[in-house]
Order: sequence, then C-alpha cells, then structure tokens
Amino acid sequence: MEDIKKGTTIQSLQIGMGIIESIAKQRKPLKFTEIQDLTQITKSNLYKYLNTFTQLGILYRSKETGEYVLGSKLIEYGMSAVDQENVTDRISPFLHEINEKSSSTVLFSRWTQNGPMIVKDINTNRGLNIGAQIGTILPINSASGKVFMAFMDEQIIHDWKKNEFKKSPNESVSQLEDECKIIQEKGIAFAREPLVSSVSSVSFPVFNYQKKLLGTVTVVGFSEIIPENENHDLSHYFIQISKEISGCFGYKT
Repeated sequence: MEDIKKGTTIQSLQIGMGIIESIAKQRKPLKFTEIQDLTQITKSNLYKYLNTFTQLGILYRSKETGEYVLGSKLIEYGMSAVDQENVTDRISPFLHEINEKSSSTVLFSRWTQNGPMIVKDINTNRGLNIGAQIGTILPINSASGKVFMAFMDEQIIHDWKKNEFKKSPNESVSQLEDECKIIQEKGIAFAREPLVSSVSSVSFPVFNYQKKLLGTVTVVGFSEIIPENENHDLSHYFIQISKEISGCFGYKT
C-alpha cells in the first residue's frame, strides 16, 4: 500500500521543479552562477534546464543582465489555479454592473511578465470591435497601461517600461510620467485607445489589503460616450465603484 502511495516519479521533473522553487524562494532576479550555487547542478545540465524553462515561458531571462526571474507562464498558471479565479469571481458582478451602467465593453487586466494582459471581458455589444480580447497585452499608453505604470512596483515593471518607452518619442514619455502623478492622485486614467481609432477608454485600479495592485478595470467604447476627465458623472461613478471593488479585498482608503 505504501509503495502505491509513493508511486513512480520522474527524477528530471523533480530536479526541474527544484530549480524553479529555488529561484522563487529568493524573490529576486538571479544570475546563472547564483542558481548553480543554490542547486549544485552541473553547468551543462543546469543550462539545459534553464534554456528549456525560458523557451517555455516558465522563466524569463533579461537580455541586458542575463538574470533569471519567474516567467509569464507561471504567473498565468498561478492565476488560473488560485488567485485569478478568486479575484474574477469577486469582481464579476461589478463588471456586469459597470457594463450595464456605461453601455460599453468592460475589461479586467492582470500583470504578466510581458505587460498588462486582459483576462476577462464583458461585452454585450459584440458589434463594437475594440481591437482587444482575452490574452491581449495592452500597451503602456492605454488607460490600463497607465494605471499599471502609476501603481505597480517599479522593480516589477522596469523592463516593460523600458521596452515600451523605446516605441514612444521622448515627449510622450515625459507626458506619461506627468500623467501618472495625476493618476496616483485621482485614481483614474483616460486614453484614446492606441489599438483602434475613434475608441477611448477609462481605467481604474483594484487594490488588495496590502495596497498592492491586483489589476485594472477598463471601460472601452466610442469616444463620444467615454469620459475624458474625472469631472464627468460617469467618472465619479467609476471612482466610487473602484473603492467598492478594492474594499472586497480588504483595501481601505
């Protein structure tokens, strides 16, 4: 009976998961030599493991420093296993309410290694093509991207910001940085969507009890019906419901 419980295992898989666990426990980017010191695996074998995990997206290797961190696939798996389902279940009633109130598409986005990714959408008007769907990575100059830039830990978004800024002229970078200060103060962001012309968006953060950003709720629709600033009645509603949603996760203003 004991032999059945133990079963047969795959040693290489156990070694591989041990490498991932070692990296995860350090909670910081690690160089190849640091990982080898932690795992005591030969250089040739360790390289094969790290190269495989990087190709699969389980690890991410910085092109500049060569350091390794947990990759986007692990984040996606983690969200699917526990956090995403819990968060999505809690906020879904709010998303439907916002959709009905605004008569516009409502998106919920989470952070991944590649940037903010849409993980939930509510769209009763399928005739409106907003140019985004579940799995879409949103750019930094989108309303959601601005919220992540304003509230996400700088160490986490550093590489993403750097890559996104390369696509923008210097004046756009300066404008985004100034705008982020206002977003931090007002708790709401606005944008003319870069993905589709004539479409605008407004986005607000969802925080947990530690005041860490869980994700963003974004309302997307035709520019003539989406607010351009916080003085609009609909913007007041968004700011208020933002507090209600975050309150579900223990956040207190």
